[in-house]
Amino acid sequence: MAIDYEKELSSAKVEQKFLYESGNEMAAYAAHQINYHVMGYFPISPSTEVAQFLDTMKASGQHDILLIPSDGEHSSAGICYGASTAGGRVFNATSAQGYMFMLEQMPVQAGTRMPMVMNLICRSISGPLNIHGDHSDLYFALNTGWPILMCRDPQSVYDMNLMALKLAEHAKVRLPVMVASDGYFTSHQKRRVQAFAHRSDVHKFVGEQPPAGFTDTLDRNNPVTVGPYMNEPDYINNRYQQSVAMYNAGEVFEEIAKEFGELTGRHYPMIEEYRMEDAEVAVFLMNSASEIIKDVVDQLRLQGIKAGAISPNMIRPFPQKQIAEALKHVKAITVGDRADSVGGHGGNMVNEIKAAMFTYGNTTTKVISRIYGLGGKDFYAEDGHSFFKLALDAVAADRVEVPFDYYGHNPGAPEKAPQRLLKPMDFDALKTGLITVKQVEATGKLSVRIPPLRNLTRKPKRLAPGHGACPGCGIFSGLETFFKGIEGDIVALYHTGCAMVTTTGYPYSAHKSTFIHNLFQNGAATLSGVVEMFWERKRRGELDGLGLKDDFTFVMVTGDGGMDIGMGPAIGAALRGHKMIIVEYDNEGYMNTGAQQSYSTPLGHRTSTSSIGKNQQGKVTQHKDTAQIMAATNIPYVFTGAEAYPQDLVKKAAKAQWYAQNEGLVYGKILIACPLNWMSEDKEGTNIVSLAVESCFFPLYEVEHGITNITYNPEDKNKRLPLTDWLKTMGKTRHLLKPENEPALHSFEDEVQRRWSRLKAKHEHPDL
Repeated sequence: MAIDYEKELSSAKVEQKFLYESGNEMAAYAAHQINYHVMGYFPISPSTEVAQFLDTMKASGQHDILLIPSDGEHSSAGICYGASTAGGRVFNATSAQGYMFMLEQMPVQAGTRMPMVMNLICRSISGPLNIHGDHSDLYFALNTGWPILMCRDPQSVYDMNLMALKLAEHAKVRLPVMVASDGYFTSHQKRRVQAFAHRSDVHKFVGEQPPAGFTDTLDRNNPVTVGPYMNEPDYINNRYQQSVAMYNAGEVFEEIAKEFGELTGRHYPMIEEYRMEDAEVAVFLMNSASEIIKDVVDQLRLQGIKAGAISPNMIRPFPQKQIAEALKHVKAITVGDRADSVGGHGGNMVNEIKAAMFTYGNTTTKVISRIYGLGGKDFYAEDGHSFFKLALDAVAADRVEVPFDYYGHNPGAPEKAPQRLLKPMDFDALKTGLITVKQVEATGKLSVRIPPLRNLTRKPKRLAPGHGACPGCGIFSGLETFFKGIEGDIVALYHTGCAMVTTTGYPYSAHKSTFIHNLFQNGAATLSGVVEMFWERKRRGELDGLGLKDDFTFVMVTGDGGMDIGMGPAIGAALRGHKMIIVEYDNEGYMNTGAQQSYSTPLGHRTSTSSIGKNQQGKVTQHKDTAQIMAATNIPYVFTGAEAYPQDLVKKAAKAQWYAQNEGLVYGKILIACPLNWMSEDKEGTNIVSLAVESCFFPLYEVEHGITNITYNPEDKNKRLPLTDWLKTMGKTRHLLKPENEPALHSFEDEVQRRWSRLKAKHEHPDL
């Protein structure tokens, strides 16, 4: 549908300018104009760009928002909640599993009446893992107590973000507000958009933050208790007050939307009705698909069919009365839900529409429910025609043949089931006998002998070729080197990340061994369950007839920031002492979501959320030392390794296997190259990793039963190189060599030296 910009502009009372931007860009643009106090965030596609755009603007001095990178969405929600209690304006953005991880915080924020604005860039909920747009995450938000505004295009993303803050802070509401747009359909597709030309006009519309009546945990003259324990009857009274505030939000939104329409010429009623004045058949769709259906309505009208369309601009509170009024003369409506309420005989929207009709006495309109567009499946005009045909057929037959079904799915055929392409690996070939590990009785330490590495080349690779990793990616060469030291069968669990996503595109898999995937934050706990089930079933004799020649080695592979969001469960698994290996490929960022900074990103390094500009020169904090953190849990073995030193890595893998099979949890960290996001040559990965070791940024060592041993010391052979020799090899770090960044460079050099000196002291003094 073409937008009549001249009509909008002619009625507008505020100066506006044209932009050509995506939904994510407009969410960030609105946030930067508002100039929130705080944004706590964690990267997850497709919402990650919102923080990236804000970081880029921050680096160039366009706003003053404090951007706080968290260790996971649960923490980002906590950051935002804490900030909102402390008297400022708060912003966030997330998607899918990220929203699910923060879900328990959402009712707390609403129940304590702390305003903020969060953009949900809607995406499919796992599993299986899918990063594309539908409304399965949105539907989990319906019962959290947050008013929910809906966005069909980048223009409405901008507009709703301005209205959302005004709604959240209104005295009759005082609730956190969600702004929902469709992942990739709206978030990444650019459109011509109008925005307030002057930030002062944005501030005038939004208004000053209301001081009266708002909890402020920083007010010394008014100490408060936030989130008390509450019994009945106070609890039910609290919930009632929250319910009243939610319904108030509907009335207040209409007031705000009217004011906004008078200012801009753009009007947002609770529901948008398209040619519904005399419609006999209609389709209900939300967000991006609701624009496509308007074209279908126009085409049907030309055929003499009285068609219309409905889409909501707000679904919490649900516009029950408006929906009922719009449908009172409609003979049949097809309701498209972009998520299923599994077992509920329809998605959430169709059941709420049925309730609205029943409440207002409409028992004649026939309702057809279809689940469509899951996992980012496109919705085209021909699909819209199919939805209208369902309604027309119901009118003609005077009944609904199939009240509920999926639309656009394939039933599948047994003969097309995925077939095994590779036979299980030869166990005898995996257990070469060329690697020997023995425990020295006098010291308790392990003695390892490995053959020349060429003798291990006959050992089958555990990953098949044909995966989708970037050219020069060091993940799989590093992992395969590590796996050369592992004898026999493995069961591998991978966190979400590049190693997982590039190897498991259904129906194919590059994994020859058993592979399990679980989310970033819970991999260690999941593999713990697998490990303990193995030992329990073995104890009961249930595995005796399965040809198990030897015990499995259980390996969890993590990386791409997985030891930020997954650190808690990893420490828990370590403290419980499960017999497994956690191996982290350290690529110094969240590379799978677009090279955002993680806690493993070193000081000053450039990422998409630690930008370079006049106000910021890369990451502002030092990198996380996960090996030392895990060593503090007193697990039997911790090591670091690098593909550039293969003998060292293979030996450590052999030790890791022995300890994991005999004593408890092992942790290892392997530095791997990421040419795409390190901005380096594909062929230079091994050399760059070697320079990281030679400069002592990434020292090679092991901690065996609490005793630290440096396995390669470049100073012993006068091979230590300046840190700058490593930094100049990567585009993400060359800016540190400029004179204006000398303080940051010195700070990084000092930290690297401090950690190296401490490591040497531990090496020299076993009690440390």
